Amino acid sequence: MTMDGTFNPTRALLDLLDLSNGGGARTDEDVFVGTSLPEPRRRVFGGQVLAQSLVAAARTVEPGRLMHSMHGYFLRPGDTEQPITFGVQRLRDGRSFSARRTHAYQDGVPILSLIASFQAPGEGLDHQEQMPEGIPDPETLPTTAELLGGYDHPVAKAWAHRRPMDIRHVTSPLYVEPGVERSARNAVWMKTFDPMPDDQNLHRAALAYASDYTLLEPVLRRHGLAWTAPGMSVASLDHAMWWHRPLRVDEWLLYVQESPSASSARGLSTGRIFNREGELVATVAQEGMVRVPEDTRPAG
Repeated sequence: MTMDGTFNPTRALLDLLDLSNGGGARTDEDVFVGTSLPEPRRRVFGGQVLAQSLVAAARTVEPGRLMHSMHGYFLRPGDTEQPITFGVQRLRDGRSFSARRTHAYQDGVPILSLIASFQAPGEGLDHQEQMPEGIPDPETLPTTAELLGGYDHPVAKAWAHRRPMDIRHVTSPLYVEPGVERSARNAVWMKTFDPMPDDQNLHRAALAYASDYTLLEPVLRRHGLAWTAPGMSVASLDHAMWWHRPLRVDEWLLYVQESPSASSARGLSTGRIFNREGELVATVAQEGMVRVPEDTRPAG
């Protein structure tokens, strides 16, 4: 909230990532505590706990070492009305790399388990996959608020007005109606609404936050499903991410996603994130649970 009581999405994101020290002497864990944004169903957004876990890990690494990879498992749903405790174990500190394990706890049990690696920047080989051509500029695309602002539903209102990221679909949005094409591909532009501090690890953690929003949409699009499909249950199971180059999450980033497979009530998606200059700044992979009642599954 701002001083006048209005909701500021970027300020809310920075507050979420400003973890408090858990206090007490450090044994084999450094302890931090975080809060959550309210959600209509009281369920902690997975990207939030990912980002907070990464911030906690980064607090224990010497300055100048940047997160370059993480692998995490979502173990239990989190409750937005309870604080989250983050325990960080210092696994290794080498000459160039540091490894950390973070567990996020509620009610004494882990809701997320994550290992992240940090690196002191160095020189080496350099190549990348090219950014897709023919993508419309984000300024020409409708905002989520424009797409959902007219719906009188708590989830629609939360997605339209209380998400910390400005997300604009290049492919047709799946909020209410299924996409026209049954393609296992999806693309969005995204950024924060306001500028962020010049802290590269903070920008990378914020990108992890945003990377969880639409990554399973290629699975839904391929099977003619929208987020409003009756009886559908979707949940992230795991999340992997690699950061390749410096980035700013307060500048437009293109998130190109595809799903190579879905089976056994699970869907796998991968994503590539480019800045407007065409640099590949990050790669993401996630498997999610996608359960749809048999009598509501689209044919084909």
